[in-house]
Amino acid sequence: MKQSKLLLLISICSLILSGCMSTRHVLGHDDNDIDFDKASGGGRYSILQDHAPSGDVKVDHLPDLVPKWEAKSRGGNKNPYEVWGKKYWVMDSAKGYTAEGTASWYGKKFHGHKTSNGEIYDMYAFSAAHKSLPLPTYLKVTNLDNNRSVIVRVNDRGPFHGDRLIDLSYAAAVRLDYHKKGLARVRIEAITPARGETYAADDVRTETPQALPNKASAVSKGADASTPDLVFTHLQLGAFSSEASAETLKRRLFETFDTSVRVEVNKQGDGLYKVLVGPYKEMEELQKWQGKLQESGFGSPVRVALVP
Repeated sequence: MKQSKLLLLISICSLILSGCMSTRHVLGHDDNDIDFDKASGGGRYSILQDHAPSGDVKVDHLPDLVPKWEAKSRGGNKNPYEVWGKKYWVMDSAKGYTAEGTASWYGKKFHGHKTSNGEIYDMYAFSAAHKSLPLPTYLKVTNLDNNRSVIVRVNDRGPFHGDRLIDLSYAAAVRLDYHKKGLARVRIEAITPARGETYAADDVRTETPQALPNKASAVSKGADASTPDLVFTHLQLGAFSSEASAETLKRRLFETFDTSVRVEVNKQGDGLYKVLVGPYKEMEELQKWQGKLQESGFGSPVRVALVP
C-alpha cells in the first residue's frame, strides 16, 4: 500500500512538472507575459523583443521611393489568411484606399528575415506591413502630429496586436520622427499608378546619388558640389548589421540570376554590410537590372555611386 501511494505521488509530481514546462512565457513590455511561440515566431526569430538599432540612424541621404505599377507578388496575397487563430482578408485593389490610425515600427528583431511576400526585410529602407492591402502597395504616410510624410512600399503583413493600423520600417519611422516615441497618429493614402505610368508629385524629391566609400574608407558621404559629375554605378539591395544576412541575400541573387548578376558585399564604417549589384558603366544597363530585380521580388533597389 505504501508503495502504491509513493508511485501515485511521483506520478502527480511528474504531471505538475511537465505542465509547468510546457507553458513557456517570456516577460514582455509593461510586465505583460508574452507567449514564447508568438514572441519567437515559432522559433523563427532569435530576438524575442523587438528593438531599435544601436546608435543614431540617419535617413536624410535616402532617396524617396518613386511608386510605379507592380504586379501582385506571388507570396503574401493568400485570401483569406490566418494568424493566431484569426482570419484576415486581402483587398482586391488598393485604389482609392485611405485611412487614419496608429502606426508603430518594427526593427532589429525582423531585420534580415523574409517578409510575407518573400523579400528580405531591411529596417534601413522605406517599407511597411499592413494586414489587408495587396502586396506590394505604395503608400504615402503622413504623421498627423508634425505633418511629415514618407512614401513606403508595403511588402509585409501586420501588425497583429492592438488596434494599430500599420507597421513602418525603422527608417520610415525616423523620417516621420516618431521612432523614439514608438507610436504615431498617421494618415495613409494608397498610390496606384497604372501600368507603364510612374508617380510624380511635388513632395517627392528627385532621386540623387548616394556616394558609397570603397572598402578601405570609414564613412559614407553624400554627393555634393565637389562631385558634380558623380554617376550611379551600383544598385543597393539591402544594408544589414549581420554579415550572414548580407551573404544570404547575395546567395539568393546568384540562385535567381546565376552568373549573369554581379554582386558584392561592402562593409561600411558604421558596421553595416551593404549588398550591391554592379558595377554598371551605362545607365541603360543599370535601369534594366533595376527593373529585373524588382520583377523578381528583390524590392526597390537604390541607385548608388561607389567612389573609387
